[in-house]
This record gives sequence, C-alpha cells and structure tokens, in this order.
Amino acid sequence: MRQGVVHVIGAGLAGLAASVRLAQSGRKVALYDAAGQAGGRCRSYFDETLGCRLDNGNHLLVSGNTAAMAYVAATNAAATFETADIAVFPFLDMKSAERWSVRPTEGRLPWWLFVPGRRVAGTRALDYLDALKLSRASATATIGQTLDARKIIYERLWAPLAVAALNTEAERASARLLGMIFTETFGRGGAGLHPLYPKEGLSESLVDPAIAVIQAKGGAIRFGQRLRSLRFEGERVAALDFGRGEVALEADDSVILAVTAPVAKDLIPELNPPDEFRAIINAHFRVDALPGLAHTFLGVVNGTAEWIFLKPGVISTTTSAADRWIDRDAEDLAAALWNDVARAYGLDAAKVPPHRVVKEKRATFAATPAQLLRRPKARTRWHNLVLAGDWTDTGWPATIEGAIRSGFTAAAELAR
Repeated sequence: MRQGVVHVIGAGLAGLAASVRLAQSGRKVALYDAAGQAGGRCRSYFDETLGCRLDNGNHLLVSGNTAAMAYVAATNAAATFETADIAVFPFLDMKSAERWSVRPTEGRLPWWLFVPGRRVAGTRALDYLDALKLSRASATATIGQTLDARKIIYERLWAPLAVAALNTEAERASARLLGMIFTETFGRGGAGLHPLYPKEGLSESLVDPAIAVIQAKGGAIRFGQRLRSLRFEGERVAALDFGRGEVALEADDSVILAVTAPVAKDLIPELNPPDEFRAIINAHFRVDALPGLAHTFLGVVNGTAEWIFLKPGVISTTTSAADRWIDRDAEDLAAALWNDVARAYGLDAAKVPPHRVVKEKRATFAATPAQLLRRPKARTRWHNLVLAGDWTDTGWPATIEGAIRSGFTAAAELAR
C-alpha cells in the first residue's frame, strides 16, 4: 500500500524539525530548499576573507529550551554541544563601566533575587515584581506602556531582554510576550538556563545531524528548488510548481510550508501574516584566542553591540532591533562594535582586526502587539497544507526555540 509523501518546503530549522519528527514516525519525507544548503538563518559557512568558518548569526540556546533540547536529542547531536555547568549571565554597562552577573539559583524558588551579588546591579528584589505586570498585561499592551522606563531594572534587564529575545525595541514590543519569555526562562530557575555552545558551529550541531537523520530514514532532500506556486483544487493542494513542471500530489500526500512570511504570502495571497520586520547586525572579528575566555558571552548595556560572543579564533557581536544602524557604513559599524569589544576585554580599540559585518534588514517580524495578532495557526483551510516557521503562532518570539516548536507543531497537525 502506498504511503503518502509529506513535501516540506523550506529547510530552515522549522522545516528540519518537522522533517525529523515525521521521518522518525515512519512518514515518507521530501524536503526542498531554494538555497544550496539547509539551515536558513541558522547555519555555518566558510568566510574566504577571514579564512575561517562563521555562524551566519549568533544564537544562544539554554537547557530549558524544551523543543530545542528535544530536537537535539532526536538528532543525536548532544555531543556536539558544550553545556555550561552553571547559569551565569555577565553584563557590562558601557556608560558607567559597571559590571555584574545575573546568577539564578538552580531551583524554581528565586531566592537569588534577595542576594545583591546575584541580581542586576542597582536593582532591588521588589523591582522584579515587574515580571507580574508583564505577564498580566493585556494583549495590546507594550512594554513601554506597562513598565516605568526610568527605573534601572528597565534599562539593565527588561529593555536588553526585550531587544535580544523579541528583536523589537522595548517601548513598542509586546509586554505579554516578554512576560512569558521571562517566566519560561528565569521563572524556571537556573537549572533551565545553562547556556549551550556548539563545539564547532551551528551547522555541525543543528543542521547536519538533522539531515543525517532524515536521509537515514529514507527522506529525500533537494536543494536549489524554489517553489513558484501552489495549485489548489477545492480543499487541498493538488500540485507544486518548482518552475520545471508541476509535481502532482496524490490524494494522501501533504505539504508543510516552512518558508518566510513574505514567501508564504506570495504563495498564499489570502494569508495575512506579520508584515513588519526588524533588522539584526552581526559582526565577526578574526582574533587569536583569549586565554580562559573561549565559548562565553557578555551582555552589553548602552553600547553599539548588545551581545559579545567569544568563540575559538573569532569574536562576534550582535545588535538586534538594529534598524537605526542598518544604513551606517560597514567600516564605521565595525569600528564602533570593536570599540565595545576592546573596552570589554582590555584590547586595543584602534587596531580593528580582520572582520565581516553582516546586515539582515528583515531578520524577524516585529514582536509588537499588532503583529502578534497576525501570526497564523499551523492548520490552514486546505486539509493537506500546514504552516511552519518562527512567524507562525508558536507562543514564542522568532527564535531557534520558536522555529523548532513550529516544526513540531506542523508535524503533529499532519499526524492528526
């Protein structure tokens, strides 16, 4: 008896997660991507200028990212990560030169809030009751409307966390979504906040193992395949057009559309997905290893960089919600970002090492209340078509965790 094929369009983390889950359940999978490789915004590549492999973005996984950890387990990739023994989040305020580390205790009981050396410098334990305001905010409320921006905790915790996790300026970002993120991370205690670092790169940890699983289960992977259109007949997708003739779908075939929101809109005109986006700027500096500082990171307040990641031979920075910087000359940006790095680690600010600045103008959708209302569910009105992607209604922002959750949700919808 013929088994229906699931055609997964898009080999980013959402499409990979869906394909892995389906392949391991015994479904026949055909995975397509318009690019020449898998991974989308989460992959590694060799940079000819710097002469080393780079991650095309900086992503921080923690042990409490439940979907991501399930994906790592399903792809047998745990050994490709280094996991920090404790949860420590170091910060530097570029304006005051003050340093501190947020160090949650392992259990759910947040007694660390009553230890000044464990919480954000300059804050009081009662300040963290702001988390309740966020979680109880209305669906239309922004962080700027919900919290007092004059407080130190806003400048040093809520705003940096909003920008990093939601890729949206704090004053316009969804208060409720930030409250959920805080509850799902810090609210679970330090045991769920141990950072995970790929030993080599994002591809080696999050992409290649998934490809190996899909292929081992008989899945087909086809790169350089850009889907031009979907042909609908009644309540189902009848064919896929990749520009070289149609791929007709049998009655028991299905489609998971795991592409970006703009591409999904082009393929399904009646779809009304998020249509406002924010930029991210990543910079990579080729350096000699800094003794004792391999595989770590630093949060930056009041700087051009917002996060600094130390990796073997490379120091990378990330600036989120970066629309204000996106048109700035790359060399000027590199100098400003390196200045933050140099101040953080006592290096020579005048000697900018070989570098690569990567600007992504439409990195993720803007996590404003209005845009969140546009996120569609996985299920569509066509019985053999479901959606996946970090822009769908995952309950999470556009992160690795959100993308993987969307893929798992899409696979579960087809299983029904």
